[in-house]
Amino acid sequence: MGNTKSKGSKKPTLKSQIETLEIAVKEEKDKFLRLFAEFENYKKRTSKERLELYKTASQELMMALIPMIDDMERASLEFIKSKDNGLVEGFSLIKNKFSEILKSQGLILIEVNKGDEFDAEIHEAITQIPSKDKSMKGKIIDITESGYKLGDKIIRYPKVVVGN
Repeated sequence: MGNTKSKGSKKPTLKSQIETLEIAVKEEKDKFLRLFAEFENYKKRTSKERLELYKTASQELMMALIPMIDDMERASLEFIKSKDNGLVEGFSLIKNKFSEILKSQGLILIEVNKGDEFDAEIHEAITQIPSKDKSMKGKIIDITESGYKLGDKIIRYPKVVVGN
């Protein structure tokens, strides 16, 4: 009377229960590691996106200010023609302060000089003119508009005239 087990039903052994639990733990550990790796990738990706957004967040404003920089350059040349030293010096201080503020926000003037080799990756050729000097063939003869970078990204290509 003490034995109520039926002979047809087998009770899982302790060893098989342990093996089943070990498999379950291994599966859960694998899921956890995958989820953790996905989360780490997510953190890296969002951090990179946030940094990129921060770098270029002011791009729209900078693009709107670049024509003003051009106007200040033209005005500066006209003030120099006036030969009024006080006017030239005062305007120069304002222009330099404005340029320094923009530089501190990541706006960088792309340095281009006459005689530099033309590079289609960096320069925008607006025209080619015949060059009297053969050494100026394929080189920059004139710069019509300055170019600017915001961080590492070119936001306005310098417009140049190239010798042909």
